[in-house]
Amino acid sequence: MPAVTVDDLLTLPRVGAADQQLTQDRPVRSLTTAPRGFEGEGFPVRRAFAGADLADLDPFIHLDQMGEVEYAPGEPKGTPWHPHRGFETVTYMLDGILDHQDSHGGGGTITDGDTQWMTAGSGLLHIEAPPEHVVMKGGLFHGFQLWVNLPRDKKWSPPRYQDLRGSDVTLLTSPDGGTLIRLIAGDLDDHAGPGSTYTPITLIHATLEPGAQLRLPWRSDFNALAYVLAGRGTVGRERRPIELGQLAVFGEGDTVTVTAAESQESRAPKLDVLLLGGQPIREPVAWYGPFVMNTRAEVKQAVEDFQAGKLGRIPAIHAGGNVDPS
Repeated sequence: MPAVTVDDLLTLPRVGAADQQLTQDRPVRSLTTAPRGFEGEGFPVRRAFAGADLADLDPFIHLDQMGEVEYAPGEPKGTPWHPHRGFETVTYMLDGILDHQDSHGGGGTITDGDTQWMTAGSGLLHIEAPPEHVVMKGGLFHGFQLWVNLPRDKKWSPPRYQDLRGSDVTLLTSPDGGTLIRLIAGDLDDHAGPGSTYTPITLIHATLEPGAQLRLPWRSDFNALAYVLAGRGTVGRERRPIELGQLAVFGEGDTVTVTAAESQESRAPKLDVLLLGGQPIREPVAWYGPFVMNTRAEVKQAVEDFQAGKLGRIPAIHAGGNVDPS
């Protein structure tokens, strides 16, 4: 880990240094540790948002770190067919291969450094699973899935996919050249990520060299979150210690600071962190399983529509592996 790297960080465009006299560094509002659990057919996850206030997360709903796990042959697992309505899922692979398919005929394969962005919108059925050759031989599996809420007037948008290859991601570095910044979605210092979003957000995967400090300009109307995928360091102007599996929620301000510890473990020699920010929707949230709506009545309707087959039907798979989307 991670999949997308460069040989020389100094060849990348640099994010401008924030003027400390004119900006306010965001303090750390809360720091929580993700509990472990299982998802889908039994693959291990860390529930990154567990324990955080949902109001502080808005517009984000849910974040799972999938793995990191080394599967033996026959062990790789995915999810069975399941419905979604009312939000977007963002699946980012650091290591491994994952196939995805939906009831509208969409789908594809994502692997090291790729992102699959699915707008469930009005609703669909979806499946994610490792391909057969991966199940047969096993291997490393590591990534994350983020759920991004949709505002009321976008919840009925037609479903759509964005398959973003690792080579599509905007690569930047910090002013001192000590951090690789992968801008997946949103804007950062006049640079734009490739992801197209209904809800204004910024999504970054950053890798900090030991001892490096990353201080980024951050929209004051966005919230700000940092989740550690690997390594250890500190966050915020007060330099709160943070490590693998922990989430920091920042308070108000217009810069975000993350610092890597001088000494890292050999298994994780650098600090890998997800930086998330978004414009809060500030609408009621009615959430039940794979449905994220505004009212209980809308959730009830989503369940009934799913049971009635209105969110789509599982495609038939014919002999030879051909899929009939009808």
